[in-house]
Amino acid sequence: MTEKAKQIILALTLAAGLLTGCTQADEDADAVRTIPFLLYTHCGIGEALIGSTYYEAEKPLSDGSGNPPEGWDNPFHKGTMTLKTETEAVFTDDAGHEVKFRARPGATAYTRICS
Repeated sequence: MTEKAKQIILALTLAAGLLTGCTQADEDADAVRTIPFLLYTHCGIGEALIGSTYYEAEKPLSDGSGNPPEGWDNPFHKGTMTLKTETEAVFTDDAGHEVKFRARPGATAYTRICS
């Protein structure tokens, strides 16, 4: 396994632990809530794990080569995730980026693998 692959696996493991811990369900599931969020961007912006639910971007973003577009950090981008409903979420940051996500019921892992 390459050093780069090891770094990516470590980053994903840390992010999954952080995100799962930061996104516990509220008692009032209908309430809109905003949480700090590290969005995984290394393969472009296509998916997000929020708690135990996988979401996919309504309009995935990429530089065309499987990387995040210009202006996005890599491998993670700091911002906030607003949970609008049980199936809709919106990522935003201080630079004005906005990505809308929809839940993928039953999904248990990311669908894309990149290098």
